[in-house]
Amino acid sequence: MTDPTTQRPGIAGGTSPHSASANVRSVEHQVTAIERRSRAEHAGAVVWLTGLPGAGKSTLAMALERALFDRGWSVYAIDGDNLRRGLSADLGFMDADRKENIRRVGAVAAMFADAGLICVTAVVAPFADDRRQARVAAGGRPFFEVHVRADLAVCERRDPKGLYALARSGKLQHMTGIDSPYERPENPDLVVDTQQASAAECVALLVDFVVANCRLGDSRPDRSTSGDTSNG
Repeated sequence: MTDPTTQRPGIAGGTSPHSASANVRSVEHQVTAIERRSRAEHAGAVVWLTGLPGAGKSTLAMALERALFDRGWSVYAIDGDNLRRGLSADLGFMDADRKENIRRVGAVAAMFADAGLICVTAVVAPFADDRRQARVAAGGRPFFEVHVRADLAVCERRDPKGLYALARSGKLQHMTGIDSPYERPENPDLVVDTQQASAAECVALLVDFVVANCRLGDSRPDRSTSGDTSNG
């Protein structure tokens, strides 16, 4: 079967004459990574939240964004649904489309991290190889794979968008966890269990992890107005 991604002009790896070639070259920035880190007072990084639909990725990503922002950090959360309303609006949910969607998320997240931001992504990203490619896309920038863990039964009970119900009734195909696989991370950098811990506890765990791994040093304390890292 023909890979549909090869039919889209402009997608890397496709057959379009507009694909990446010898006519495309990198343009060097005049602002260095050291300068960006110095201004932000923390390293740029990708915090990649992956998990089943309904595990709580979007909730945690937006709460983490709020908590880090309140500390004075430069941060932006990329939600999978938001991205599919814009950059990936042309993609469906077949395996090839999912792969291309994650490639785009990885490329955008890497640019945010390069700009000195903490980029938090909330995407199912069901295939381990695609998540590995996202790590590769980050280059030498910090990349942290976070497994937002919740059993399928728990996610089905939550079913915030009603997608599991549609899948079980046969009205929705290619639903991750039902008729499309989810490959759990084998060695994630962090596991956040949303069926065992509250949202506030999970956010506090994420904040502590990001601060421990991205903060430049004790000489530049966080500009937080509160010691409570779970708010937001």
